[in-house]
Amino acid sequence: MTENARINGSKIRVLTRLIACVVILVIGGFGMLALARMKEKPPEVPTKEHTVKVELMQAAFEDHLVVITGFGEARARDIVRIAPQVGGAVIQTHAALEVGGIIAAGQVLFEIDKVDYEAAYEAARATAGQLEQTVVRLEKQFEVDRIRQKTLERSRELARTEYERVRKLFEKHKVGAQSRVDQAEQAFNSAKDMADQMALAVELYPIRIREAKSGLAAARAGLKKNRADLDRTVVRAPFDARVVSVNLKKGQLAQPGMTAVTLADDSELEIVIPIDSRDARNWLQFENSAPGRKTAWFSRPVPVPCTILWTEDKNSHAWEGVLDRVVAFNEKTRTVNLAVRISGEKAFSSDAESLPLVQGMFCSVSIPGKTMKNAIRLPRRAVTFENTVYVERDGRLKTLQVEVARLQGDYAFISKGIEPGTRVIEEGKEEDKA
Repeated sequence: MTENARINGSKIRVLTRLIACVVILVIGGFGMLALARMKEKPPEVPTKEHTVKVELMQAAFEDHLVVITGFGEARARDIVRIAPQVGGAVIQTHAALEVGGIIAAGQVLFEIDKVDYEAAYEAARATAGQLEQTVVRLEKQFEVDRIRQKTLERSRELARTEYERVRKLFEKHKVGAQSRVDQAEQAFNSAKDMADQMALAVELYPIRIREAKSGLAAARAGLKKNRADLDRTVVRAPFDARVVSVNLKKGQLAQPGMTAVTLADDSELEIVIPIDSRDARNWLQFENSAPGRKTAWFSRPVPVPCTILWTEDKNSHAWEGVLDRVVAFNEKTRTVNLAVRISGEKAFSSDAESLPLVQGMFCSVSIPGKTMKNAIRLPRRAVTFENTVYVERDGRLKTLQVEVARLQGDYAFISKGIEPGTRVIEEGKEEDKA
């Protein structure tokens, strides 16, 4: 009985607590309602109408020239590394042979000691002269010996005739003596031997002359090389040049093939700019391919005039270059690299305070392309990132989805989505109107 009484007592306490909590919640709810009724209503505030002041433009389809813009660094078209072709001590250098120096075409860049080369040239010239005399002597001796050969042949025939006559007289008619026959035979043999030797000598003359002429040709080639080596001791500027780098000094021992001087020809500059391959495909103008062409490469771009601006000072002078060629196609970036040339004469500005276009300047280049047909040109700020524009309809704003054919500078060109005559909102400013 005691255990049951304890359990019943616990249940009664739990139930009592639950009832107390419910009563407290009910009292709190009524209290909040009473307080809410006691609160005064806030005064009504008049609503304000929001208006937007906008700038409008009337949409019109027109033809527009597409301008392709790229960026690149101006470089001298020709940069040449000068290396001596002969070795030796440097005995003289040009006064302006230093980085940034300007040297006119034909002026001496540096000179190598020529004593050894002069001696070699004189020795080669003497050898060639001796061989020339040898050839002349052999040719003259050849003509003389050919005449002598005929004489000796005639003497041989006479000696043979005399020998036959003496021998027949002695053998058939017993006229004369055996010694006389022997003398005639000896004279005939001697004449025959001399004629044979001369014939052999005459036969060998052409070979001897050809050998002498070959030796003379070799000597003349050596003389020519020695003359060239002597001339190569003086190294001259191949064009009006700007010195890019110098790797030798007066008194230094120059080695053949060693890059001594690097020169830049600033008479013509070149800027290589990458453009999107889609711009090249859609808007770049190419010349017609020649019939029967088999080279798998781009046709030559139309050489249109291009506008060049230095990115560090776009408000200064603008230079005019010419589109020259396609340099490369970059498979990684899917861009087409174009070369734009500008002559050194056009690299200067009429404004004395403006700098000329020089190597190393990073420039923007604008290339006129094809004409875009039937497009609406809008300020770029009038088109959202979602390719929508705001238009005015009955004094209210309306959003239209459009098709952007091209973004170019501060403008967007719309090909579809807007009817001609539509009033397009360029920009707006929100105002409050009571």
